[in-house]
This record gives sequence, structure tokens and C-alpha cells, in this order.
Amino acid sequence: MAKQSKKFKFNIKFRLSFLVFSVLYIHTASATDYNKGVTLSFENAIKTAQKNDPWLMGNVHKQNAIELMSQAANTLPDPMVSISLANLPVNGFDFAQEGMTQAKFGVAQLFPRGDSLAIKSGQLKTQSEALPFQRANREGQVAVTVGSLWLDVYRVQQSIALIEKNRSLFEQLAEVAQVSYSSALGKTRQQDIVRSQLELTRLDDRLNVLTQQQNRYQGMISQWLSQFSRVESSMDSAISASDFSLHNIITHPKLPEIALINADLVWQQQWLKPMALLPYFSYHPAVLAVEKKIAATSAGISLAEQKYKAQWGVNASYGYRADDAMGSSRADLFSVGVTFDLPLFTENKQDKERESAIYESESIKTEKILLLRELMASYASAKGQLVSLKQRQDLYKNKLLPQVHDQAQASLSAYTNDDGDFSEVVRSRIAVLNSEIDELTLNVEEQKIRLELNYLFMGNLNTASSHGSKIINNSGQVAVVSELINE
Repeated sequence: MAKQSKKFKFNIKFRLSFLVFSVLYIHTASATDYNKGVTLSFENAIKTAQKNDPWLMGNVHKQNAIELMSQAANTLPDPMVSISLANLPVNGFDFAQEGMTQAKFGVAQLFPRGDSLAIKSGQLKTQSEALPFQRANREGQVAVTVGSLWLDVYRVQQSIALIEKNRSLFEQLAEVAQVSYSSALGKTRQQDIVRSQLELTRLDDRLNVLTQQQNRYQGMISQWLSQFSRVESSMDSAISASDFSLHNIITHPKLPEIALINADLVWQQQWLKPMALLPYFSYHPAVLAVEKKIAATSAGISLAEQKYKAQWGVNASYGYRADDAMGSSRADLFSVGVTFDLPLFTENKQDKERESAIYESESIKTEKILLLRELMASYASAKGQLVSLKQRQDLYKNKLLPQVHDQAQASLSAYTNDDGDFSEVVRSRIAVLNSEIDELTLNVEEQKIRLELNYLFMGNLNTASSHGSKIINNSGQVAVVSELINE
């Protein structure tokens, strides 16, 4: 009996020693263990999404359309040609009966008011100049959206890898507990067996939840990576998508380090001041696009003012007359004239149209102010989050993770020497797993914030530095922006 007891104890000691070795191996081994699949890098995901974004192509088509309309708008209206038979007698319809009867050919040409053509052409040209800035802003937004989705896929896949690595450890714990309980020589209780099985079930549930999240993020990123082409035929048109299965795509095992654009500016404390940030955010592509809209609506004011001027027109006609009944020749007739209108009653028309154009321009200026406030608020939020994340990352790296690993090792060593509780071993290993997943989440969130900060600082900072606070050159706008931002 004593010999059998020693054999059981040796068996348990051997299993526990192997378990300790497994813990060390899992702690030092890479947490990534991928199945075969298509590797999608962070950079390729963003470049592919930007290349396949139909919005960008549609924006190019829109710009081309507006530019062509700008050329067309600076052209005089087509002349009006008239051909008529005038003063034909109805008692015989004889072309030669009356001297007033004539065949008339006339031409009339209208001239738009003032400089309306040039102003309208310039307005459309200015509108088209806003579209490249819209595309630049869209590319930045796509980079943030797709990059964040890629990072979410990375986080989920790495979390799955961590859980699968630790699951084998929990299986060994459950086996050791079963052997110890069966031998009736250790301190293992039946509730320890149930606890070990419960934790395995919880791990399976977490894996299922993460797999569900992975499918969701892969489905969300698929709309950005799928290539669509329109195939035109004589009968109909159809949209075909290239085969792009995302449910077997894997991310690189190493988390990308996204470099901050103008990192010195991001971390300097004085850039938290609103007026110091204005020169930089005012050259953001989204703001520049709004600036072009403001310029276009300002041209609308000038266009409305042209309606106070008269609209001129010229007309000329040639009338052919037949010989009279006696065979005598009749002189043909030529007419020329000028027409113009008189904008006398302007109170309910021209005045209102001009006031409407002014209000429209002011409303677009308000859009700029709101956009600047939004950009600076986003910066303040991202900057604060990044600072807090850095503090938490340092805490995890230097204190929390070493401590939870030490606790797990100590509890396992105590249980190996029959001086510890099985539940404490399980709790400590769960704490290690949760801490590693939390650290992974912190690292991923840091890269997401870096993406957002790069989007916020994607403007031409050199130009902004040279212009300083002059970038808001609308009268009184600097003071208004400063006041609104500080509210």
C-alpha cells in the first residue's frame, strides 16, 4: 500500500512538474499559431481599400463634369433665328398682291447681365477645385477606417491564439486534478474537478465569441477590399465582384508601429491651445474643401449683384418682297434693333436674391468654424487617450504582468508541494490570460489613436507655419473662431 502511495505521488509530482514547464513554455513562446490562410498586411489593406474605393472615382468624374460645365458657362447663349412670312393677305394669299407682304429672316442675340458669364465660370471652377481636397480627406478617412478594422482583426486573432495556447495548460490542470482526486492522496476535492471543467467551458465560450467577432470584422473590411467592375452589354448591365474570401485571411503576427506625423507637435503642450492649433488644422484637406465652398458662395454674391444690371440684346432681320402686280420691283427691307430690360423694381427680387446669397455664404463659413472645432476636439480627445494609454502600458509592462506571472508561478509551486489550493492556481492562470489580452488590447488601441492623429495632422504644416494666424482671412473670423472654440 505504501509502495502504491509513493507511485501515485510520483505520478502527480511528474505531471505537476511537466505542468510548470508548460507554463514557462507558454509564457516564453510566441502567442501566434495560425492556420494556413491568406496573409493581409496592414499597409496592403489600406492601399487596396484606397485603390478600390468607388467614391474616389466618382469624385474624379464629378470634378471633370464641373470643369466642363465651367467652360460651357463662359459661352454666350445661342443666337435665335427666325423665319417668317409677314403680312400675307388672306383674301387671296397672293405674295405679290400687297406691298407689305414679305418673307423675313431674322437673327437675335442676347448678352447676359454684366460679367455673369465670367463669374459663373469662375464659381464652377472654384467648386471643382474643392474636389481634390475632398479626395485627400476621403483617403485619410479610409486609412483610419480600414486600419482600425485591420487592427480589430489582429486583436481578435491574437486573443484567439493566446486562449488556445493557454487552453492546453488548463487541460493539463484538469488532468492533474483528476489524477490527484482519483488517488485520494492529495488535497484535490471534487469541486476542483468541476472548477477545471467549468473553466475549460468558459474558454470555449470565449473562443466562440472571439470567432464571432472575427467574422464580423472580416465582413466589415470586405466591403473595402472587394473589387467591383461594371460590365456593359447591349442588353443590360451587371455588377460583378472579384472573388475575395476574407474568412481565411490572417494578419501579420507583429503589431505595426504606426509613426506619428509631426510627432513633436503632437506631444508639445502648447499645441493644446486653440489659437496655436488653428494654423495647422486650417490646412487640413477637409477645411480647405470648405474654404473652396466659401469662395464659391462669395462668387454667388457677385453673381446676384449682376442682376441689377440690364440685359442687352440685338436683333436684325431681312425682308424679301416680290414684284408688284404691274411687274415693278419692290425694295427689300432690312431691320435692326436693340433690346434691354430695366431692373427698376428690385426690392422683392434682386435685393432678396443678393441677401440670400450673403446668408448662404455665411452659413458655409459657419461650417468651417464647426469643422475646426471638431478637429481640435478630436485632437484633444486623442491626445488625452494616448497619454493615458502610455501610462497603462508602462504599468502593465513594468508591474502588473510580472506580478501576475509571479503569482501564477507561486500558486502553482505551492500546489505542487501540496501546500496550495487548486482554485488559486486556476484563478492565477486566468488572471495571467486576462492581463495578456488586456495588454494586447492596449497596444492595439494605441495604434488606432495614432491613425486618428495622423489623419488630423495630414494638412500642409509647412504652409500653415508660414501663414500663421492669417489662414482665417475672412473679416472677423479669427476672433469668432477663437471665441467659439473656447466656449
